[in-house]
Amino acid sequence: MSSPKPPIDPATAAAFGRPGQVNGSFAPRGQRPPQPISTGAVVPEMLVDAFGRPDPATPGLRRPEPGPVVAEPAEPEDPWRDPQAGVTLGPPALDRPEPEHRERPPVQRFTLRQALFDHRLRPSALVSLAVGALVVGAIGGLIVALLGRAVPISATDPEYTLSQVSPAIAREPGSVAAVAGKVVPAVVSLEVRTGDTGDTGSGVVIDPQGHILTNNHVVSLAATDKDAVLSVVFSDGTRVPGTIVGRDPQSDLAVVQVDKTENMTVAQLGNSDTLAVGDTVIAIGSPLGLQGTVTTGIVSAKNRPVRLSGEGTDTNAVIDALQTDAAVNPGNSGGPLVDAAGAVIGINTAIRTLGDSAASGSIGLGFAIPINDAKATAEQIIRTGKVVHPTIGVNARSATDGTTDGAQVQNVQDGSAAAKAGIVEGDVITKVGDRAVGNADELVVAVQEHQVGESVPVVLKRGGKNLTVTVTLTAG
Repeated sequence: MSSPKPPIDPATAAAFGRPGQVNGSFAPRGQRPPQPISTGAVVPEMLVDAFGRPDPATPGLRRPEPGPVVAEPAEPEDPWRDPQAGVTLGPPALDRPEPEHRERPPVQRFTLRQALFDHRLRPSALVSLAVGALVVGAIGGLIVALLGRAVPISATDPEYTLSQVSPAIAREPGSVAAVAGKVVPAVVSLEVRTGDTGDTGSGVVIDPQGHILTNNHVVSLAATDKDAVLSVVFSDGTRVPGTIVGRDPQSDLAVVQVDKTENMTVAQLGNSDTLAVGDTVIAIGSPLGLQGTVTTGIVSAKNRPVRLSGEGTDTNAVIDALQTDAAVNPGNSGGPLVDAAGAVIGINTAIRTLGDSAASGSIGLGFAIPINDAKATAEQIIRTGKVVHPTIGVNARSATDGTTDGAQVQNVQDGSAAAKAGIVEGDVITKVGDRAVGNADELVVAVQEHQVGESVPVVLKRGGKNLTVTVTLTAG
């Protein structure tokens, strides 16, 4: 059962219903559709103009009448659009018209005759030109005159001299230059030659009799090779033969004497015991054969035990050295280390290097025998020709138990000072007199500080206990 239709109001039916006399969906052919039924509402003129039917007399939209066919110009050939096109040379980028070449009229010359007689210039202009020419000439003449006074006429002048400049360097009495000037004449170069080979070292004159103090390893070859020749070269170039008075391989010191005594400068000996770390020192000698070389530095350390290698000589020494950072190289050996007053406080003996040989040069670690030790040794050599050293009669090696360092006795010589004092193998010596002993080299230099026949207290460790014995030093 269909649902009932809702009632339709007359206005809606008039607007959306079929027009009168139309029974189907479309009006009969040839039948004019009925005029729209007005609803009584007034349509604005603006909407009628925009959406209303056009006037039948007004022509409507239609296609334009076809005109004559005009052939379009052929599109120019463009190689950029044809990938198969060949390479051609195109026209220039800008096609500018060439300017027209116009003939310039010839320039008429303006001569002096025309200026003077044809009245081309006014008289005042002529006067101005004349005055300007005179002024320019006067200025040029003045410049030439001034330059003629300042610059010599010729390239060479026999009477030309430079003014003397007053000295600007002030050298104090204690300056390095003053010390070097005082000590260098007392420093000699020692040359040892055998056949075609040789070596060079240094030395220092220590007395008016011509005694020269040097290292044993400098003259060792001259003492052991009968064909070797020892020469002494002074700072003024004088060369004289030298004679070995005596030498001591155990302290690496030697004394050489020359016959030259006139005009000889003697060095002043100082006191090495008064030195302090940081004091200024000067090394003088012939490093690498360069005679009279002066280098400066400070005392880096005192009482530094240094064991010397023989390096082809019979030197076998442990020295209680002064350490310095003054540049010392092979050839400085035997030369003096002096203080700021010019007094000799050491004999340069060894260097520490990074290589396997001393030939690698100085790295700022040089070692010198204190002059107090060298002086005592030199006196013995000059007096007797040999040196007697104190000893306790033991062989030792460096040792530590983790808390105490010392020199452990490896063997004791029969009848030696150590044997008489009751020292046995295995004892660890930690002190000799007032000096602590931390290794075997320190034991050697601690004993060397004393004299033969002197009784010295020795502290040692045995079985974990500290013992003190008295040792009377004997000659070694």
